[in-house]
Amino acid sequence: MNLALESFKKEIKGKKAAVLGFGISNRPLAGTLADWGASVTVFDKKKEEEFSDILPDYIERGIRFSLGENYLDNLKGFDIIFRTPGMRFDLPQITRALDEGAELTSEIEEFVKLCPAKIYGITGSDGKTTTSTLIFRMLEEQGYNCYLGGNIGTPLFDKLDGINPDDRVVLELSSFQLHTMKDSPHVAVITNITPNHLDVHKSMEEYIDAKKNIFRYQTPAGRVVLNADNAITAGFLSEVPGKPVLFSSREEVICGAFLRNSRIVYRDDSEVDILPIEKIKLPGMHNVENLMAAISAVMPEVSIDTIRHVAQTFEGVEHRIEFVREIDGVSFYNDSIGSSPTRTIASLKAFSRKVILIAGGYDKNLSYDELGEVLHNHASALVLMGNTAHKIEQAYRKYIYAIGAEPVPVIHVSKMEAAVAEAFSIAGSGDIVLLSPASASFDLYSNFMERGNHFKDIVNGLPGKKKK
Repeated sequence: MNLALESFKKEIKGKKAAVLGFGISNRPLAGTLADWGASVTVFDKKKEEEFSDILPDYIERGIRFSLGENYLDNLKGFDIIFRTPGMRFDLPQITRALDEGAELTSEIEEFVKLCPAKIYGITGSDGKTTTSTLIFRMLEEQGYNCYLGGNIGTPLFDKLDGINPDDRVVLELSSFQLHTMKDSPHVAVITNITPNHLDVHKSMEEYIDAKKNIFRYQTPAGRVVLNADNAITAGFLSEVPGKPVLFSSREEVICGAFLRNSRIVYRDDSEVDILPIEKIKLPGMHNVENLMAAISAVMPEVSIDTIRHVAQTFEGVEHRIEFVREIDGVSFYNDSIGSSPTRTIASLKAFSRKVILIAGGYDKNLSYDELGEVLHNHASALVLMGNTAHKIEQAYRKYIYAIGAEPVPVIHVSKMEAAVAEAFSIAGSGDIVLLSPASASFDLYSNFMERGNHFKDIVNGLPGKKKK
């Protein structure tokens, strides 16, 4: 029996619970809290008609709703508040409720606190989804009963009753989810940290501090995997309460995974040769690093044979340099997860030839200066859209003017349909068209998945070019 969970059920019964945000993870949360006897009110800025297909089921279960423009005005008199990821914890309405005695938490915070199984938590500015999925595949193929959740996979709060101590849980955790976390996973992985989400975080320092919560509350029995090649994550070593494990593509490390003569080696008490990088299914050095991070996380309880099998068969995650279609010799790739300049830089470098790049989107207040040189070296044309189109072009032109190079074609469009059409019109047989926006999706789409799926739908609907 999960004693912590049973205690939570007793405590929540009869309490007034506010669920802020009615997205994917908070829907099962609201229902489960109501089933356990809480008086639940859901708050969301969307209007009632936007939830018309699901509201009746929740209302029938006794759940109340505060919806629309001023939805948080009614956040009064609650015992416990579950904050949705991405919502600031210091909004005036939340601060007022806390001053009145409410407790602030979130679905993922309570899950980590109540889960009886060993948890692997993965965060980072780039690569966390691929790394999380690699860890999940390795553990699953080793024979563990595994769950994948957090920022990806299935919401897990309503699965707590069925999770056992011998199971394994893999959680991808964003800075938003970690921001107010007071419990850390047993194994913490930070793939890297670069500027990101500065439209929500007040500063880079706040963003970094949120990331640290993934290991800050570990015991000495914990395990922390850090990127030795990233100055910020390497700087966390002195703060790690558990066992530090490093990974590096540039140098040998004392404990962890590294490259030697284009082969992945793992070192702890002894050295193990894992495999040559040319046998890895995923393209790009950034995916070699993701694999090394995963190996460093699971090595104590996953066999070398299992690691090798996953490395040689795992083809990647949807929306991450995902091959869509070849038409008239033109190959289309969907990298909609590329929501920051660093992600797009890594994706561009994964190809051995220059690509026609479709980029641009919602502005997260990030610098695009570093992207300029990479565009010059890896792009044969730019098709730009969204709020960041001018920033991307400015970064590119600043670099080529500095070195006196001729610019490649730069085309501006307003929608994805036009972007795909323009890219296809200038592409020839053997060319690659890559969607990797270097920007968030929120100017035109709800999330990067919706953006990527729209791109794929358009590409899959393209007719071949007419032959003369």
